[in-house]
Amino acid sequence: GAPSGFGRPAPPPQTGWERLSELWRRDDLQRYPEETVNLFKAAFTAGVVGWLYGGLPAFLSARRAFIERSHGELFQNRADAVQSAHRAGLRSFIRYGWRWSWRVTAFVTIFNMVSTGLSVYRDKTTISNFAAAGGFTGALFRMNLGLQGLAGGMVFGTAFGIPAGGLLMALHSLTGETLQEKRSRERRELYERKLAEW
Repeated sequence: GAPSGFGRPAPPPQTGWERLSELWRRDDLQRYPEETVNLFKAAFTAGVVGWLYGGLPAFLSARRAFIERSHGELFQNRADAVQSAHRAGLRSFIRYGWRWSWRVTAFVTIFNMVSTGLSVYRDKTTISNFAAAGGFTGALFRMNLGLQGLAGGMVFGTAFGIPAGGLLMALHSLTGETLQEKRSRERRELYERKLAEW
């Protein structure tokens, strides 16, 4: 067969599955779609926020506990005592920060993947996408607690997803167009340009 570069350019994706598969495909400039990049950014941000949320209180608590326990210990000087207190706090910061970091990252990543996937598949952003994503993620995280935990996680996740989705939709409305509208416009413009070049 002839190389694909010589044929008529492919039209923009029409079905939900085509749009979903395009999420993980790089463009001509080897860039991922904006939605995929936003997933990675949100996961990284969630990891940092989770680490700080779990690590900072643990750092302060461990440092305070070390100071209270070490009144009778002998240190070479004041700097040695301060360093020892900081090391104790740093160990707790790393240990407890990691525990919170991976959990928050997993929750945010699953929530964003489901809500983005639904939005891309349906080609529209609605509160129901975020509610479904929250319910699914909450149920997934509480599945180990049995049917009651599953139901509770679903209710909590849905209750979390609705305001989070509303906030995200409000932020997108400030830009003038949603991600789907922007993506559809860019796809159409790219197709028209390729068609004109062809």
